[in-house]
Formats: sequence, C-alpha cells, structure tokens
Amino acid sequence: QVQLVESGGGLVQAGGSLRLSCAASGRSVNPNTMAWFRQTPGKEREFVAAIGRNGGITRYSDSVKGRFTIARDGAENTIYLQMNSLKPADTAVYTCALEKAVAYTTTGVSVRESDYDYWGQGTQVTVSS
Repeated sequence: QVQLVESGGGLVQAGGSLRLSCAASGRSVNPNTMAWFRQTPGKEREFVAAIGRNGGITRYSDSVKGRFTIARDGAENTIYLQMNSLKPADTAVYTCALEKAVAYTTTGVSVRESDYDYWGQGTQVTVSS
C-alpha cells in the first residue's frame, strides 16, 4: 500500500506563491505517474498537473500553465507543486494522486481522475483578493 500526505497549503494574497508537497510512503513511487487535482465545494475535482517517470514528462491544465510547476524528488519520494501568481480562482483543496501505471510519453501521463489509484487527504489553499 502507498500512503500520500500533502502539506504546504495555507492562506496567501493574490499574486503570491505557495509550494505544496506530497510525500509518499510504503514503497518507492519514482517511476509512477503522480498528479495534483483540486476541488472546490459544489464542483467536480479538476486536474491541475501531472508528472511522469523521472520527472521528464509533465502536463498542466490550461488554467495553471505558466504559473504552476510540478516536480519530483526521487530520493525523497516526494512531488511538489510550486504555485506562483496565485489568483482567487485557485482557491481549492489540493490533493495529490498516484497512478500504478508508468508513463513513457506525454500522452501517457493521464489527466483523468479515474486513472489514479491512490489519493492523499488534501490540503487547503486559499487565495484572498
């Protein structure tokens, strides 16, 4: 079994930055695709960013492209989401996820919630205007 624990959420003013972390335990997750999703009350969970094996393949939603950066540290078994130029619309609970599959191409890095097998508990990000 794999456990995922997020940290780094909080309250920030519009235009500010936050860095989220997702630490995995139970086994090495280095080759597996991992992702960040977010959700606000009353809305469906939304894909934010994903990263493939060794960090060489990434995908982003159009809403965060150019502002957010996903990265992974294999030694720490951790992925990160650096969020810059934050907007009130970025306010959500951010959750990391792990897919059992290993992606070798950009198209292999899934943006579909249903493809992910393990989920963390989430961390709240609130951006004030």
